[in-house]
Amino acid sequence: MPERSETRGPERIDTAGPVLSVVVHGRNVQGHLAAGLDALAAQSSPGVEVIVAAVGASAQAAAADRPGVTVVPLPEGTGDGAARTAGAERATGRWLHFVHSKDTVPTGAPRTLADRVADLADLAGDATGAGGTTRATGADGTKGASDADVLVVDHVRSTWRHRGMPSPDGKYLAKQARRALPLADCPDLLRVTPLLGNRVLRADFWRAHAGQLAGEDETYTAYAALLLAGRIAALDQVALNVRELRAESLPSGPPEARFGVIARYESLLALAAHLGLPAPPRAALYDVMVGDCLRVAAREKLPEPVRREFFHRASKAAVAWRPEGHQRPGGLEGVRRRILEEDAYTKYRTFQTANQQRRKLRSAVVSRKHKVGLKVRDLRYRRELERPVDPNLAVFTAYWDRGVACNPAAIAAKLAELAPHIHPVWVVAAANVPLLPPGTDHIVPGTRRYWEVMARAKYLVNNVNFPNAVVKRPDAIHVQTHHGTPLKRMGLDQLDYPAAAKGLNFHSLLARVDKWTYSVSANSHSTQMWERAYPSRYESLDHGYPRNDVFYRATAADIRAIRERLGIAPGKRAILYAPTHRDYEAAWTPRLDLATLADRLGDDTVLLVRGHYFYGGTASPLAGLRRSGRIIDVSSYDPVEDLSLAADALITDYSSIMFDYANLDRPIVIYADDWETYATTRGVYFDLPAEAPGQVARTQEELTDLLTSEAWRDEESTKARKVFRERFCEYDDGRAAERVVRRVFLGESEESLPPVTPVGERIPAPTPEEATQR
Repeated sequence: MPERSETRGPERIDTAGPVLSVVVHGRNVQGHLAAGLDALAAQSSPGVEVIVAAVGASAQAAAADRPGVTVVPLPEGTGDGAARTAGAERATGRWLHFVHSKDTVPTGAPRTLADRVADLADLAGDATGAGGTTRATGADGTKGASDADVLVVDHVRSTWRHRGMPSPDGKYLAKQARRALPLADCPDLLRVTPLLGNRVLRADFWRAHAGQLAGEDETYTAYAALLLAGRIAALDQVALNVRELRAESLPSGPPEARFGVIARYESLLALAAHLGLPAPPRAALYDVMVGDCLRVAAREKLPEPVRREFFHRASKAAVAWRPEGHQRPGGLEGVRRRILEEDAYTKYRTFQTANQQRRKLRSAVVSRKHKVGLKVRDLRYRRELERPVDPNLAVFTAYWDRGVACNPAAIAAKLAELAPHIHPVWVVAAANVPLLPPGTDHIVPGTRRYWEVMARAKYLVNNVNFPNAVVKRPDAIHVQTHHGTPLKRMGLDQLDYPAAAKGLNFHSLLARVDKWTYSVSANSHSTQMWERAYPSRYESLDHGYPRNDVFYRATAADIRAIRERLGIAPGKRAILYAPTHRDYEAAWTPRLDLATLADRLGDDTVLLVRGHYFYGGTASPLAGLRRSGRIIDVSSYDPVEDLSLAADALITDYSSIMFDYANLDRPIVIYADDWETYATTRGVYFDLPAEAPGQVARTQEELTDLLTSEAWRDEESTKARKVFRERFCEYDDGRAAERVVRRVFLGESEESLPPVTPVGERIPAPTPEEATQR
């Protein structure tokens, strides 16, 4: 067993090298790594270096090409302990601050830490005698009051809902002031939240005890660092922002894994005994163990046999490791500990009855409401839920029950081809039933058959969420297809944008997200944003958007037929104008003077103008412009994919249609007249004007100049579109619907699915100009 650091020679301060190495480690959990690195990069300091021990391609991509950052690439599956070790091996700083990839370092913290540890080292060097073995004695008689192996700092916590919540550790840190003490003189530091990120370690200390500190269990390492340290300093300033991920978004292990809590503390207590630590730190660690075990037994959701066995094992540990002469606390906590030591599980459960009964009643009510829905009390629905799931029944719906559309429609069409034994039923609002294709089996929300089908269906496919009242049965499969690649902030990322959230109940949103079995994605950007905005345990299907298959399947004849239906004469240039919804506008008003634009573009250009579907119930402001023959209001035309196929070019602002249209490899012009307002009020994931798929216009005059010259399709536009396509059309190759059907409905493995064709090898549908020549 290793010994604690007690006596060392003088530490030479090399002013040329970094004082502090911030070691960011792990994989790109839910897409948070890039933001953390941006925060670090914005506060670079000469005495601080940043090492990123990046696990997997996503983390390596997030860390790549960042100035002042050293990237240590590690293969997928590398554990956190191994990643920390790899990062520490590359670090050159005299102190190490380990930061998990999901967490962030607050502004100013790296400089504060570097100054504090440099101060510790300088004072330690000044206090060392000529022989290198004598430490100075402080005014309080404490030997070596300045040197330390570990600096314990404060932190804040952030969840999906709350940011920057203070920790309970401040009182312990402030108590120590600026002294560096042996653990025996500051045992309460063992009560500080056990995070490795709130302990800054001397690099030599880390290397000397790597065998004890390099394991996968961060909690063990956090405690072991304090036990092994010769002296410990404290700093009651925040140096870490811990992002606490939703438990529902993390992998769930077997309940028996909680036995490891007891084993961890027994190992730590054994280490403390081996090191010969005196009574105060051993008593503090014992108190922490007992309190943690009681918390697990009382609060965590464990099967009753597992809970009973946990209690039994915790009782044995409490008796075996209780320090001699240790006094239990008073009050209810003392009663709980006495019962634990007696191994009286039944008595303990009785003691907890009052609180537990209230929790059970609340839990039962929530569970019941979850099963039958907050508004559904229909006995037939509950009875149907008790019947077996129909393995050959699939429910489809899109855009809040508008009809057959989008990704669900493309999946349903491919399902009819590959798995005709599965019967599709569409959920359609009563007002939209007359618009359904002939022969479409459908159900109207709220009807008796609606609840019967929703209860029995094996597959439920939607491009938005199903109502809260719809129960996710254990053997049912919910497929969330989404309906666009996100530029604007979505889900939990809307928390800081009240204009976008508009009173959205995020708790209810997450309850709906927790019903997803699969989430369909068109590109890596979407996958990462969905995982962050909608954290849960669903499986991401990186198969492409099924609705975009048509952009590689449509023929010249198809395109000629679509243009004929729309009334576009052969030889005319058709430009699709499709702006997005703005959360700060109640109704849609074109941001362009369309009549003037049409006049400037001339008789040979037709404008296809599509208002966002959010404004479908408002009067169209385009009615007076239709008579010109050069403007066609296609706001109510479906499917929108037809409009894209018919258009020679696209004008949009921030609509996700740009990501789909890019598959056609046709010109795209961004009209961003209010980008700053939109980005500020709605929130965005990247700077569109800087990373646009083509030319960007900020005024109508600029837009007109682009469209009346060749700039809208020049070489610069082509290059920008190529980069954009490679990034956002990553999985769209014409076989997305097939991959989804084979994976979800036929149960085929990922390895057996048709591989995604590289972007450069794909052949999109012919352009309208090419279509007229075939």
